[in-house]
Amino acid sequence: MSDSKAIRLAVSGMSCAGCVATVEKALQRVPGVEQASVNFAEHTALVQGQAEAPQLIEAVTKAGYGASELRGDASESEKASLELAHYRHLLRQAAVACAVGGALLVQGFSGLAPAMTTAGGQTFWIVTGLVTLAVMVYSGGHFFSGAWRTLWNHNANMDTLIALGTGTAWLYSMVVAVFPGAVPTLAQHAYFEAAVIIIGLINVGSALEMRARGRTSEALKRLLNLQPKTARVIRDGRETDVAVAGIGLDETLRVRPGERIALDGELIEGTSTVDESMLSGEPMPVEKGPGVEVIGGTINLSGTFLYRTRRIGKDTVLSQIVEMVRRAQSSKPPIGRLVDKVAAVFVPTVLIIAVVTFLAWFDLGPDPRLSFALVALMTVLIIACPCALGLATPISIMVGVGKAAEHGILIRNGEALQQAGRITAVVLDKTGTITQGHPVVTAVVPVEGWQERRVLQLAASVEVGSEHPLADTVVSAARSQGLELVGAADFTASSGRGVRAMVDGDPVLLGNARFMAEQGVPIDALTGRAAALAEQGHTVMYVACGGRSAGLVAVSDPVKSDSGEAIARLHRMGLKVVMVTGDQATTARAIARQVGIDEVMAEVLPQHKADKVAQLQGRGEVVCMVGDGINDAPALARAHVGFAIGSGTDVAIESADVTLMRGSLHGVADAMEISRATLRNIKQNLAGAFVYNALGIPVAAGVIYPLFGLLLNPIIAGAAMAMSSVTVVTNANRLRFFTPSR
Repeated sequence: MSDSKAIRLAVSGMSCAGCVATVEKALQRVPGVEQASVNFAEHTALVQGQAEAPQLIEAVTKAGYGASELRGDASESEKASLELAHYRHLLRQAAVACAVGGALLVQGFSGLAPAMTTAGGQTFWIVTGLVTLAVMVYSGGHFFSGAWRTLWNHNANMDTLIALGTGTAWLYSMVVAVFPGAVPTLAQHAYFEAAVIIIGLINVGSALEMRARGRTSEALKRLLNLQPKTARVIRDGRETDVAVAGIGLDETLRVRPGERIALDGELIEGTSTVDESMLSGEPMPVEKGPGVEVIGGTINLSGTFLYRTRRIGKDTVLSQIVEMVRRAQSSKPPIGRLVDKVAAVFVPTVLIIAVVTFLAWFDLGPDPRLSFALVALMTVLIIACPCALGLATPISIMVGVGKAAEHGILIRNGEALQQAGRITAVVLDKTGTITQGHPVVTAVVPVEGWQERRVLQLAASVEVGSEHPLADTVVSAARSQGLELVGAADFTASSGRGVRAMVDGDPVLLGNARFMAEQGVPIDALTGRAAALAEQGHTVMYVACGGRSAGLVAVSDPVKSDSGEAIARLHRMGLKVVMVTGDQATTARAIARQVGIDEVMAEVLPQHKADKVAQLQGRGEVVCMVGDGINDAPALARAHVGFAIGSGTDVAIESADVTLMRGSLHGVADAMEISRATLRNIKQNLAGAFVYNALGIPVAAGVIYPLFGLLLNPIIAGAAMAMSSVTVVTNANRLRFFTPSR
């Protein structure tokens, strides 16, 4: 598994969801491929495993499609340029086909076309057939070549349906034109205009679909545009503007006010404030000085500084975010895999229906039977294209994942996006998730005759020499208030109780109630306030000087300012919220009361957190786990969906399905709302596609003819088929305007 790598391919020639299954099977048969996922909406394939790109490209080519490897932004730009050129070419093809077809249609309605049975009329229709053939080759040649490739590989796709439908219409019309006596008088009708107009309309639909598809990846394009193209590098004492791709590790770069930082590195000279909102979502600028990390893509607001590059290329934070978004957009949720299975058998099923339709009309239909049978056959083949079905899921996933990225939510795969919308219970770690993750002094309570500043000064002076976990917190609090720390002597520590030292010649004690009792220091004046603070989740340390009580210092890990609001929002969404923590029950319950937690699981050992998640799953809950520490990793992996706070450890982030870059619990609710909106959008697309085919195919086959005497025109079928795909893509693009309810 250490050699496993991801290779991304651009795949050309795919015309429907049936092609997706063909390409995926071809890739999965390559030795060394562990997983292959084809995105029909983006016309790309993501392959995981030990296989090399040339092997994969060869497999796709043998399956009848084109492929090339996508490497970095240059390949993406080239792909975008090719798609733009193809879009314009489709419009030109459509214009030619519709112009010729439209002229023939007008001529037919006006009655100016000569009869086929006359000598001049026969010549006219033969020439018309040859002109139409030339137009079909120019405007629709890709359908016929695609159909031939898939036939050669024992498959069938959308191209097969279009080629059969329009090809049959042209061939029948040409036979009638050359041998008019070979068919009954009532069947002497040419369908040249239908063949070319259908091709024109389908090309228009494909062009509109491609244009709409381009909008779905705007979030990714914005991320790519965050990295500047050049940076000012200092080499041999000279400053030069160099392309970012040509900058190596440990090079020195200068950043001026207003410029974007090109690559990740460490500031070595100067100070500044940096806008990191693209990563953290926090609007407040961050102070930067020597030794502090700076991230590529963020904006330098004030000073000029020099920094040394530490991560380049694919290793930068921005590149990793882009890659995660790309992978998620290329992945498939379970609902998408189900659709692929349906689409794989859809075209063969349609071919069978078309043959049965033709035979039914030919054997049982009214005169001219052959004409009616041909029209019904052609209409069924044209209207049944599974394009909309194939686009329904991937197009929504692309937009949904991009929308999540805009809100600082990085979703690892499509399955996590689907599962996030089904969650019923949210399990939260306490430290660093609900709370800020670092303790602060929250209260200093002096006894009568003492001042707060003096009590804190004594406590900090003693703690300077202590290794207690909270010692730095007390010392930092004193220094932040500008208090001068007095040198302590004769320092001694009593494990689990407190510390003692001489400060300014007086014995100073700092510790818990048991320590004070052992030292004979009365603390009755403080016990009431201490109990109240402990009930609220604070850790209380008593301070005594000269054998008498001086006051107490309370320390706690404060709740994040928006945790309570975010949890209330989760409740409004109908979710149960549970806290799992290794902290003592009293503190855990105090935090739970403060933010509105439903259930508390306290004093849980790290290795047992995953068991608690499994316990909830055993009750039938769909569980998401939110955490930020190494001890959360097993629980994150065990949950249906794991959310890692982006400020947490790499291990937690790697174990999670979703990473919240902004560190706020609002991100959990945002992700769920985006997931629900995306799933809703997918279901709308699928419902539209299924209803379209479920109604369209029977109508095309002629089920309403006995009731109303109407048979669907193949041209209308072509327009409906083209617009069905455009409708699906347009509906998916509505997600771009979705905003979570916060």
